Amino acid sequence: MDSVALAVTDGMLHFELAVALEVFGSAPAAVTVPWYDLTVCGPRPVRLGPFRLVPDHGLDHLRRADTVIVPGWADVDVPPPPDLVAALRAAHEEGARIVSLCTGAFVLAGAGLLDGRRATTHWAHTDVLAGRYPDVLVDPDVLYVDNGTVLTSAGKAAALDLCLHLVRLDYGSAIANTVARRLVVPPHRAGGQAQFVTAPVPDQDDHPLTALFPWIIERLDQPLTVEDLARQAGMSSRHLGRHFRAATGTTPLQWLLAQRIRRAQELLEKTDDDIDTIARSTGMGTATTLRRHFNRTLGVPPDTYRRTFRSRTQERPQRSA
Repeated sequence: MDSVALAVTDGMLHFELAVALEVFGSAPAAVTVPWYDLTVCGPRPVRLGPFRLVPDHGLDHLRRADTVIVPGWADVDVPPPPDLVAALRAAHEEGARIVSLCTGAFVLAGAGLLDGRRATTHWAHTDVLAGRYPDVLVDPDVLYVDNGTVLTSAGKAAALDLCLHLVRLDYGSAIANTVARRLVVPPHRAGGQAQFVTAPVPDQDDHPLTALFPWIIERLDQPLTVEDLARQAGMSSRHLGRHFRAATGTTPLQWLLAQRIRRAQELLEKTDDDIDTIARSTGMGTATTLRRHFNRTLGVPPDTYRRTFRSRTQERPQRSA
């Protein structure tokens, strides 16, 4: 199993810490694979808002983790403590994946881990981050940024998006979706990178598209058109397009394609179906069409995705202590 360490000191935000604990602390009942080994690391008992937290280990333990998560930093005008900065640098040098949630990006920037890298943080503080750390390529318009070994997220809801993204990287789409269902959140929102697709759905019961989304998901194997969707929703195609854009930030056909790609990921992970069968099951029609859209969206062909996913989940080496 992979080890995840939460780096905590006085002056951090409890919400982002709780998000990470909820996602990485225990697997949903339906997940049978070995889950993350989660520890909390800090210099001493720390205060997070109204809560007092006693860490499991000192900050020096961060260098033993596969992934280190830095929760939100409460006061962005206060520099991160030197012992935390040193521990994060040491963990990164040992090969750990370093992740910040919300304003935790200021801690990573203070450690020099964002220099020359694209990063984001809460929209209210992106200008401050860019002004204070000119070597950081701050992107204010994305939910999260994945640089491989260093990842940053925007505000509170985006912190959950990034945590689910990590589960998706480590365990695949199907298990990440299971975690999302337990948390009652959309299974996937785009971080902003080209290899990920937007798939949010409205969560209001009275939204005019609420009933349409599950209707679409149940018919992904069918050749649906915008006219089909509009007819089912009882509105014009133009009206449907406006509602889709407002609810998901994209067009009906783009959203539909995102769902087909996500379903293809799940089938590649969970079944031995050949590419032609998966193409038919996802409404792509032919293997050629599936490969074209899959490669364009995820940057790899379906066959490579399946091999990579299975090798990653079947051979999960632990880092030495």
